[in-house]
Amino acid sequence: MSEVDIPSMKGKVSDEEWAIRVDLAAAYRLVAYYGWDDIIFTHLSARIPGPEHHFLLNPYQLMFEEVTASSLVKVDVDGNPVDPTPFITNPAGFTIHSAVHMAREDAHAVMHLHTPAGQAVSAHEDGLMPLTQTAMLVRGDLAFHDYEGVATNLEERERIVADLGDKGAMLLRNHGTLAVGGNVGECFLKLYFVERACQAQIMALSAGDKVSRPPQGAAELAAEQGGVGLKMAANLLAWPALKRKAYRLDPGFAT
Repeated sequence: MSEVDIPSMKGKVSDEEWAIRVDLAAAYRLVAYYGWDDIIFTHLSARIPGPEHHFLLNPYQLMFEEVTASSLVKVDVDGNPVDPTPFITNPAGFTIHSAVHMAREDAHAVMHLHTPAGQAVSAHEDGLMPLTQTAMLVRGDLAFHDYEGVATNLEERERIVADLGDKGAMLLRNHGTLAVGGNVGECFLKLYFVERACQAQIMALSAGDKVSRPPQGAAELAAEQGGVGLKMAANLLAWPALKRKAYRLDPGFAT
């Protein structure tokens, strides 16, 4: 079987929810395009506005290149599907994402990856080092959480939240990367910078131990600039361009 039957959700949800579904599906397709997917084993989520704290999560059995706006599963704070769906979700994905969505009102999107570069840096004692401009732009907004095994224990949620604090990104030690954003576009761009910085760090260190460190104060200045500029760049420039790219790759994600 080359295709999966995905019942359409368009017209069955609010216009606001549909727009979020389209953005999140675009993010899944872009993760696949950049080669950041891990078969079916990582997660991108987005919260639906409202007091219920419902959020959208990927159907566990679909590749990221197959995810569509209609296939995303809306779950409650206990991980139960809100609407009838033929799909299932990943318990580990629910644990991590529900922790952040429930604790942070500003966490409208949460994205978590297992890329080789991200995992390698998460396993490095120094974490993300200030070796590139990309790293310095996000490093001041980076938290760390120690590995506790596959994240199926709901009790880990409070420790994830405590370690994340008010930061916008996290290295899950020996595991991967995570980003938080006020919307899908902000979250994706932050994750892009973290992943790009991790990849550059691995390449720099593999070339030898004589790496160039920035002058005193430069890393701190770049962190301040990143705190202001990334959000603006995402909303006004990068995410609109990335969505156009997703449509060019395959407009079917928006169905």
